[in-house]
Amino acid sequence: MLWVKAFHIIAVVTWFAGLFYLPRLFVYHAQAEDSTSRERFKIMERKLYRGIMTPSMLATLALGVWLLYLNPIWLKMGWMHAKLTLVLILVGYHHMCLAYMKKFAADANTRSHVFYRWFNEVPVLFLLAIVILVVVKPF
Repeated sequence: MLWVKAFHIIAVVTWFAGLFYLPRLFVYHAQAEDSTSRERFKIMERKLYRGIMTPSMLATLALGVWLLYLNPIWLKMGWMHAKLTLVLILVGYHHMCLAYMKKFAADANTRSHVFYRWFNEVPVLFLLAIVILVVVKPF
């Protein structure tokens, strides 16, 4: 079980690295004024999303399910229900990143760099809440 937990944590860290960095790329992409920079950001965003973020998300979810299989008692605990709810919303955020990435790829972005600066802060709130739920188990 400890190996599964270790790899789950590694996958979570990798996924969050992407969730922190992709919206930051959106900030810079929204500010880019030349086509060379915009094309470079499109490539960076696509590679980050498809090569790191999505595989990390899938690994996080698969390893999390495995941990729940090994510890079914957790499903009776309130903190786990709250954590799973936050993870589900975070998966939605991940897919929102895809939607924004597709808009940038089609040169159809209508959002400002300020919007993406705020959007970039959302995963921080989820990380704080999830870690507190898992470590403190407040309910």
